[in-house]
Amino acid sequence: MKYLDEFRDPELAKKLLFEIKKTVTRPWRIMEICGGQTHALVKYGILDVLPAEITMIHGPGCPVCVTPLHLIDKAIYLAEKKDVILCSFGDMIRVPGSEKSLLEAKAQGADIRILYSPLEAVNIAKNNPDKEVVFFAVGFETTAPANALSVLHAKKLGLKNYSILTSHVLVPPAIEALMEDEESQIDGFLAAGHVCAIMGYWQYHALARKYKVPIVVTGFEPLDLLQGILMTVTQLEEGRYEVENQYKRVVVEEGNRPAQEVISQVFEIKDRAWRGIDIIPKSGLELKNEFAEFDAVKKFHIDMEEAPENKACRAGDVMKGIIKPNQCPEFGKRCTPQNPLGAPMVSSEGACAAYYHHYGNIFNSKA
Repeated sequence: MKYLDEFRDPELAKKLLFEIKKTVTRPWRIMEICGGQTHALVKYGILDVLPAEITMIHGPGCPVCVTPLHLIDKAIYLAEKKDVILCSFGDMIRVPGSEKSLLEAKAQGADIRILYSPLEAVNIAKNNPDKEVVFFAVGFETTAPANALSVLHAKKLGLKNYSILTSHVLVPPAIEALMEDEESQIDGFLAAGHVCAIMGYWQYHALARKYKVPIVVTGFEPLDLLQGILMTVTQLEEGRYEVENQYKRVVVEEGNRPAQEVISQVFEIKDRAWRGIDIIPKSGLELKNEFAEFDAVKKFHIDMEEAPENKACRAGDVMKGIIKPNQCPEFGKRCTPQNPLGAPMVSSEGACAAYYHHYGNIFNSKA
């Protein structure tokens, strides 16, 4: 297939759905890692037509959702300094910190700019030598190469007024943490195609063997997801646990080697706290010491006491697949996209936002 609309062909979708129903004989729980996959499953009605034996579990693959509360507080702290221009992707702006969001800080006068690329932030730093420019570098492996390149570009230009506030997380350690969680009940995974486009899927083979779970790399269109579910169910029914690649038009096993080299040149792997989940060992990226001058936390000597999470928000349980978004007592009540208690309700990749926008009225009418 060559064109996007071909991956949304209803007749092909019906055939794949028929094959899924014909293949499944017992209950299976499959987690889609990425929030983009979650939104597609909800938006295209796939969750509503899958056989009852298949339960899709929505994973922690929303970088905005897992960015720790204390990092948002640090971003706000930086943004409110008079000589700082804070740059960020748009998704981060409305995520609640302990006292306010970046959007509220912007409304109160902070110079916060929404960008599509960290290289734009480098240009802002170049054009504003009297200001400190900080880019809020959030993401999984997908955005890490561009954020790393921004540091290399700033270094090449000799900029002393550019730095990044890093919140990068890695998928394989998250899968391991989920499988080690006693409350977790996951039989198989749909791995995120865009992450694997950068990193490949060679790291997943050991995880599939260790935890005896199939892992299928998929894209984000309806046919991608249906085919990925079929491939996963087929493995489960046959008692296999292998890594398969549905997204062959984009992903190769070794991934994008030049992108990986840029990441390893600038970042090193460290333990990382995931919002609502806890610290996952070796699950994050931090700037190497040789790039410490571009580390906003070190540059501004930020030492803030970490505020506690909102106890009413069950985002962590949602992202671990323990509950569905609508099973949180605050869903659609105290927690809405206009007044979110947690990041998954406001992020464009958050599971709670997906359920609210597509199912909200139904769930609220049942409440």
